[in-house]
Amino acid sequence: MATADWIVMALYCLLMVTIGLWSYRKVSNTQDFYVAGGRMPWWLSGISHHMSGYSAAVFVAYAGVAYSYGFTLYVWWAVSISIAVFAGAIFIAPQWVRLRLSLNIASPVEYLASRYNVPTQQLVAWSGVILKLFDVGAKWASIGVILNTFTGISLLNGILLSGCLSLFYISLGGLWADALTDLAQFIVQLLAGISLFVIVLVKLGGASAVLTLWDRLPPENSALFNGPYSAGFCLAYALISFLSYNGGTWNLAQRYLAAPSASSVRRAALLSSALYLVWPLILFFPMWAAPVFLPHLADPTQSYSLLAKTLLPPGLLGLVLASMFAHTMAMTTSDANAVSAVITRDIMPTFVGRLRKLSETQALRLARLTTVTFTALTLVVAFEADRFGGILDLLVLWFAGLVGPTAVPLILGLLPAFRRSNSAAAMVSWGAGLVTFALLRYSFRVGLAATLASPVAVSCVIFVLVGWVLPATQTSLHQSNLLRILGNDRDA
Repeated sequence: MATADWIVMALYCLLMVTIGLWSYRKVSNTQDFYVAGGRMPWWLSGISHHMSGYSAAVFVAYAGVAYSYGFTLYVWWAVSISIAVFAGAIFIAPQWVRLRLSLNIASPVEYLASRYNVPTQQLVAWSGVILKLFDVGAKWASIGVILNTFTGISLLNGILLSGCLSLFYISLGGLWADALTDLAQFIVQLLAGISLFVIVLVKLGGASAVLTLWDRLPPENSALFNGPYSAGFCLAYALISFLSYNGGTWNLAQRYLAAPSASSVRRAALLSSALYLVWPLILFFPMWAAPVFLPHLADPTQSYSLLAKTLLPPGLLGLVLASMFAHTMAMTTSDANAVSAVITRDIMPTFVGRLRKLSETQALRLARLTTVTFTALTLVVAFEADRFGGILDLLVLWFAGLVGPTAVPLILGLLPAFRRSNSAAAMVSWGAGLVTFALLRYSFRVGLAATLASPVAVSCVIFVLVGWVLPATQTSLHQSNLLRILGNDRDA
């Protein structure tokens, strides 16, 4: 990296610190810290939702997929998520706002105590926290790989650097800092992504290379489905994305909870869906073109980083690195904020009753402490990522395979169509999904699509069947009130 690149990176880090300090003034209680007081504009919520949906792993693990298998990455990843978020804009996103306005919730699993019961809420909360430890750890490991490739900084120091910077602004400004840095990171990503896209096009001969590139790659690289990424895998990922991107991944639910109204949150979700459909075509193009510039690469996961180092002039290289840095911090800090909300509002008060009586100042202090502690634990997981099969294994197999069983009771519980499914349905579906994942992962040899789809499919089927066979014989006043709120189709 040249001096200009280091200056760009330094300015970017200074911007993140400045946003954290400015956001600190906007946070006076835990509602501000966790859901921005329900005052986040729809366009900021939509951009933040999009930016918090993927990390630097896209430039590492997914770049390796693009290098080896081509266009299929856009089909199974971007298109699946876009469709999932679009469907969520209609059916799921408004429900989160209705819950916050009616019940004053600030955590995605807070409503589960009324929808099912406290044991079910704790089951989902604990399993989600543990799952997020590994998921966020994989993302820190990704940025460590990128910093090592660009700058020569060791993996350990790269992980620590990104983790400490993120901790600073998220612990000060909460969701406000997170969303505003997402906006800044989106602008940086836009500039960096378009710059590399244009340079690659020029190197390949001009705008016509958008079409002619594929003639210079193996024929299967232009196929919709290639290698292990079959149509079945795509359908499985779409189902998982529907659950994950509409709130099963808690940090994305926080963006919906922060919206002021149901109509506002619909617009936010539609904006995020559109960005997932359009932006990856520009972002992924250099990854698809990488085999032309870097043939026979031993480690395809380094393709994007090496391509940027090969083609970009000083200054722009630092900008691209900043954009990849931005993606990781956008997702990891929002995860930390959401998990902190679950721990402080749902888990800890269940075991330490006096925490329900904390003053706003004490509650806010606890929120910040929990955020710091959780993030520190994810950094430990990042140091040991290889023990769990590496970054791609943690992201695709572990997270995607396990998020379904955890998210099914959470997301389907928002829909009036599944009102018959009670706590028994939620707990049995959770257990059945986890057992299915364990069996397919360690006892049977099945394809990637089956490994991903089976746990969430089993959880969905069990959740519905148990609800119809063993429905609740009676509902409490809290449950009846909650179901009434969720059944209200009017804009909140």
